[in-house]
This record gives sequence, C-alpha cells and structure tokens, in this order.
Amino acid sequence: MADTGSRPLGWGPEQRDRDAAVAAVAAMSPEQKAGQVLLPTFRGNQVEAYAGLIQRLHLAGSIIMADNVPRDPQGNVDVAAMGAVNQRLLQAVAADGRRWPGIIGVDQEGGGVARLGPPLTEWPTPMSYGAAGNAALTRQAGKGLAAELAPLGFDLDFAPDTDVTIGPKDPTIGARSMSADPAAAATQGVAFSQGMLDAGVLPTVKHFPGHGSVTADSHLSLPVQPAGIDELQGRDWKPFQAAVTAALPIIMTGHIAVPALEPGVPASLSAPSYAALRGLGFKGVAVTDALNMGAVDKQYPAGAAAVKAVAAGADLLLMPADVEQAHAAILQALAAGTLSAARLDEAAQRVATMMIWHARTSPPAGTAATAAQAGSGAPLSTQVSASAVTVLSGPCSGPLVPGSVRVAGGGPGDRERFEAAAARAGLTVGSGPLVSLIGPGGKAAGGDIAVALDAPWPLQDSGAPVKLALYGRTDAAFDALAAVLAGKAPAPGKLPAAVGPFPGGTGCP
Repeated sequence: MADTGSRPLGWGPEQRDRDAAVAAVAAMSPEQKAGQVLLPTFRGNQVEAYAGLIQRLHLAGSIIMADNVPRDPQGNVDVAAMGAVNQRLLQAVAADGRRWPGIIGVDQEGGGVARLGPPLTEWPTPMSYGAAGNAALTRQAGKGLAAELAPLGFDLDFAPDTDVTIGPKDPTIGARSMSADPAAAATQGVAFSQGMLDAGVLPTVKHFPGHGSVTADSHLSLPVQPAGIDELQGRDWKPFQAAVTAALPIIMTGHIAVPALEPGVPASLSAPSYAALRGLGFKGVAVTDALNMGAVDKQYPAGAAAVKAVAAGADLLLMPADVEQAHAAILQALAAGTLSAARLDEAAQRVATMMIWHARTSPPAGTAATAAQAGSGAPLSTQVSASAVTVLSGPCSGPLVPGSVRVAGGGPGDRERFEAAAARAGLTVGSGPLVSLIGPGGKAAGGDIAVALDAPWPLQDSGAPVKLALYGRTDAAFDALAAVLAGKAPAPGKLPAAVGPFPGGTGCP
C-alpha cells in the first residue's frame, strides 16, 4: 500500500501532520480547544504569571510586543534574557501536555515595524525590496531576518506585509508595502516568506483583503474598502493568490469592511471574507489582526469579537483585548450552540497541524546547531539598501555633491547617522549643498537635494532639483546614500510606486 502520510496538503504540512492533529484535538476538552485558537500577549515582564495563564487556559502561545522585550542598561535587546523568556513560555505550553511547540510570535517586518532592535540587525523599510526588484536578494533578506529570530525562540513572524499600496492616500501601510504593482508585491512577498521558511520561522502574509488601498487606519477606526470583487482580484488579492500558489502557511485577515463581501463588518470577523480567502485555494491557518485594535474592540467588546471571528472562519485569534473573557465567551457560545463544535475543531486542528509540521521540519526554536548571532544580517541589510536607493531627478553618475555638504530635517538621530555615514564616505558636513532629510510622515522639503527616508511620496512636492528615495533610516541606508552622494556607488533602485509626476519604475538605467 502506498504511503499516504507524506501526501502534501497544499500549505506546507503533510497528511501525517493533519492526522496527528485530528487525533490530538479529538482528545481535547472544550477548554483546551478554546485555548488552542488564542494567541494573546501579556504586560511587561510578567512572564511567570503569563506562563501560568498559558497552562490554565491552554493558550496557543504568545506574541511578544515591545514592552515584553528585556533590555540592557543601554536600551538594547538583552538577547540572552529574551531567549530565556521565550523558552519559559514554550515550557508552559509543554507542561500543558501538548506534543507540539507553542507559537512564539513577533512583529518584525523591518523599517518602522520592528519590536526587536539592536544588537539584532536593523533592516530598511520593506519598500526597499520593491525598489531593488531582486527576488533572490529578497529571499536572502527574509532568511537573514528570520535566522536572528529562531535562536531566540521565535517560531513565527507576523511578516511580510504584502499589501499593495495606492500611494499618498494610504495612511497606514505606506513603506511597509513592497510595491504599488500587484505582481511585484506578490513576487517579493513570496520570496521574503520563502526565505523565512528557509531559516525555520513561519511567515504571515498580511492583511487580506488588502490594507494598502484603504484611506483609514484600522488601529483607530474601521476602514471601508469600496472596490468591487473584480478590482480586488486584479490588485489587492494578487499577492495573496501568489502566497496560496506558493503553499505559504499563514494569512492574516485585516480589520477592513468590504461592502462587496459584507457591509459594515471587518473582514477579520466576516464569514463571506473568509469564504473569499478560501476561494483563492487557501488551506492554511487564517489569523486575525490584533483584536484589541480600535476597528474591532469598539464595536465588539467583552469576548464578542473572539466568538464572531472563530464562527466566521478564523483559526487563530491574535491579541484579544481580554483573553480570559475571550476564552469564556467561546465556551459559552459552544454550550449555547451559537458556535459550532465542528468549526472550533477545524480551527484547533489547523493550528495544531501547522505546529506539528513545523516541529517535524525545523530545528527546535532556540537550539539551532548553527544559531546565527544577533547582527549577522548586517551585510545583507547593507546590500538591500544599496540596491534600493533611487534617483527620481538628478544625475545618474558622478558625485552629486562636492566634498562637503550641509544637512537639515529628518527625525531623531537621522542627522547624526547621516553625518557619521558622510564621514565614512569621505564627505565633510558644514558647508556646500543642502541635503534635506524627510523622515516618516514628513512634509515636502526644499534645499538642493531632498531625500525621503520612508515612503517617497513627499518628494512629489519637494522643490529640490535632486530627489532621492532611500526607504530606510538605518546606518546601512545612510551609508548607501552617502556613497551615491560622493559618486562612489550607483543608485540602481527603481520607484516601486508612482510619486506625483514620477511613474513607478523611475530610476537610473
């Protein structure tokens, strides 16, 4: 008889992983099943209290937020202490009797969304990958980023963001998007995800049905996506379809109302939205965006969001506002028959299937034989920024400045980083052309050379004759900028999104 256990399921795991999960979930109590679909966070350094909660509520694991990260006296990540926190949480999952690892997740996209800073590698904004246009480099970067997470005990990252941005009217995603071109966002998103899997960390493609083309911020209120299904399929859904085709394991649903699917209800809580996602062929774990965000918590308080999300089709509920209320509400709905036992079983089975597969195919978190050291991705980060820097207007060869420049603008630390990079490139600071740095959320700038450090949109109204997009504020990004200014390196990047009169694809030949 042929071995059916190795039959692929179309999203990573094999039939043997699903069989083991189905058997495990069948032996669970309702309390255990309810816990298995919840992935909350905890306050500050209350690790022991939270480890107890994992065991009492049978939780899937935890997402680590910035206030959970132990730091040294200089404010940097205490790498050893971070690893110890994660191991303690994994021990709590094991003590609950599960034969698969807990989920220890983090938001580590690069750019402005990075819970873990130095001594881990600082990565530029994800839009850098679209500007560089090199899928092989993007995959290397995904692997490099994840290779620093795995030794600390992280087994899941809520990255990459594959939303297709619409440009300046997109207030939330911006430079977190890899491109305004759906095909490019799809290619780069899959490459980054595959790189993460290469390093043994589960990627999360987000935020279905697409957060880059809505004009409100779901952290504050409920955005409405007015596009019809055909338009969504042609733009926003292309990266998610590519993720499904590439058999990626997790897709996050966003808090976005799509009237064409279900008016007034966030996609994260909407059965027609999950049906649309499954309609793309997705068979993996559907995780909600954080349920404590304004778009959901204001409308569905006290556990209501958790019940509605599971009933609609979510498999994993991220950061419910009150996890005890969420757990109790799921059990109450189960008892009342307003949440079907089959739907909860399906959700718990998917989560267990994924983690059984992950344990079978990856080194145990935190014990990789060739554990990458924090900061090992720095050369890759440098290569990404050097490949992304883009000239919108101005010369494509030779020095852009004489041996000295002046600098203005930017956010905290930007000018200091620029000055240090200028010195490394042999430039002095104090006289000469004025370089205006535009930080995240910044306005148009004058001067002789305008440099966008985040999304490039402010360059459209900048009066400077020379306009550069850098897509990053790391030391490596400033080194790439200084090298271009000094004429020591080309600017090979191409605009991944239109900026006023400059179409997507603008850049030096």
